[in-house]
Amino acid sequence: MQDHLEQSYIGGRWVATQGRRTIEVVNPATEEVAARIRAADPQDVDAAVSAAREALPRASGASRAERLEWLRALSAGFERRKEELCQAMSTEMGVPITAARNIHFGSGPAHLNETARVLERFAFDTEHGTTLVTREPIGVCGLITPWNFPINQVVCKLAPALAAGCTVVLKPSEVSPLSALLIAEIVHEAGVPAGVFNLVNGDGPGAGQALAAHPDVDMISFTGSTRAGIAIAKAAADTVKRVGQELGGKSPNILLDDVDLERAVTLGANRCFNNSGQSCVSPTRMLVHSSQLARATEIAAGVARTIRVGPPEDESVALGPVANRRQYEAVNAYIADGIASGAALAAGGPGRPAGLERGFYVRPTVFTDVDPASRIAREEIFGPVLCLIAYQDDEDAIRIANDSPYGLAAYIQSSDLERARRVARRIRAGNVQINYPSVDRGAPFGGYKQSGNGREWGEWGLMEYLEIKGIQGYGAADRPAHGWRPRAGEIEIDLGLQPAQDARDRLA
Repeated sequence: MQDHLEQSYIGGRWVATQGRRTIEVVNPATEEVAARIRAADPQDVDAAVSAAREALPRASGASRAERLEWLRALSAGFERRKEELCQAMSTEMGVPITAARNIHFGSGPAHLNETARVLERFAFDTEHGTTLVTREPIGVCGLITPWNFPINQVVCKLAPALAAGCTVVLKPSEVSPLSALLIAEIVHEAGVPAGVFNLVNGDGPGAGQALAAHPDVDMISFTGSTRAGIAIAKAAADTVKRVGQELGGKSPNILLDDVDLERAVTLGANRCFNNSGQSCVSPTRMLVHSSQLARATEIAAGVARTIRVGPPEDESVALGPVANRRQYEAVNAYIADGIASGAALAAGGPGRPAGLERGFYVRPTVFTDVDPASRIAREEIFGPVLCLIAYQDDEDAIRIANDSPYGLAAYIQSSDLERARRVARRIRAGNVQINYPSVDRGAPFGGYKQSGNGREWGEWGLMEYLEIKGIQGYGAADRPAHGWRPRAGEIEIDLGLQPAQDARDRLA
C-alpha cells in the first residue's frame, strides 16, 4: 500500500497520478501525519472513466459463474489481508483496533458473501406474456464513499456493481484512503479483469465533482452528508445519470413504556456511542416516556461515564478519537450549543476526556429533557452525543420521531411485539429495527426524505446497478395481423392491449 500513495489504479495497472496536489492523512489519535497521498485531478478521473468504459463489454458479458468467482476471490482476499486492513483503518480514522477487527472488517466479506448468494438465484430475465423483461448492467459507475466505515461503504457498493456486470471508478474519502488502496490491491490479486475496477484518490471538490459530472459515467452511488449529496446531485444533473444516495440521519430510538428500561437504555446508549458516534444510523434521539425519563437518564449517564476512551492501539479501549480536527471542533460546538440552549447535561461535556491531552478525543455526552425543536435534537452531530427526549404517549412518540428532515433509520423497543410492529409501520424511515436485532445484510438499506434515495444491500443493492428493458413480442412467433393500417403521415401505436382498429391509438 505504501508504494501506491502517489498512484491511481487504472486499467488494471498502478499508474502515476497526474494531479500535483498532495493530501495529508492525519492520524486522529496523535494529530501527526501518517501518510501523504497524491490527489487526482480531472485528467486522472477521465483516464479512469475511459478504462472503465473500455472494459464494460468484458464485464457485462461475463457469465454468472465468472461474476461469482470474482466475489468469492475478493472475499478470500479480504480474509488474507485482514490485519493490514484493520491497522490501516485504525491509523486513518482512529477506530480502536479491537473494533476494527470485530466490527468494521467483517462487513466486507459479509456483503461479498450476501451478494454472491443473491447473484446465484437472481432472475435477470422474466417473461410477462409475450414480453421479456430483462435487467442489464447500467454501465460505468462512480462510487464515492465516506471515511466512517471505510470497508463497509466501499464493499456494499462494489459487490453489487460487479455482480450486475458494471465497471466502476472508486473515489474514497481523502480521510480514509489507506484502506481503499489495500482494497484495490485485493481486487488486483483476485483477478478481476483490467478496467472493471479503477481507483482515484482525491477530495470532493476535485475528483468527486469531476466524477459526478463526467458524461461517460452512467451512475453515481454516493454516501456522505446531505450537504455533499446535494452538490453531487447537481453535478450529475446535466448528464441525467442515475444517482443513488445514502445521506445523513438523526435516528429516533423509541422506548415504549413496557420495556426492560435497564436493558433498552444501556444497549441504546452503547449503539449511539459506537464508532465514536460516527454512524449515519446512530440512534441519537432516545425517546422515553416522561414517567421514566429520570431513571433512563441515570442509566444512560452511567453508560457514558464507564466507556473507556483512549488510544486505538489499546485493546481495552472502546472508543477512539473522532476522525479529524474539523469533526472534533464541530462536535464540541454542538455540545456547547446544547448547554447554552438549556438542555440538561447529564454526562460528558466539551473538551477531551481526562488524561488525553492530544488527539481528537470527545467525551461521551448525554443530554436529557431535550427540546425536540433544538439544534442538538434536529441536526446530525456525528459524534458521541445522546439526546433524551420525553414523550407523553405512543402518538406523541411517533410524532416526535417523524418530525425530522431525515429518515434513514429508527429503533423501537417494546416487550409487546405487536405493539412495536404497529409503531414501526408508522415511522417514516427506510430502516426500522425492533428490539435491537442482529444485522441483516440482505435487508434493504436506505433512507426517506433528506436521508437519500435508492437502496443498498442484498437484492435491492443489486437492482440499483441494473437497467430494465422490456422486449415486446419476444414470445410471439409472428406479429398479430391488424385490420387497420396507418394512413399517410400517421404512426401506428400498439401497446399490445387491444387490436389497433379498436384502440384507435394514433399519433399525427
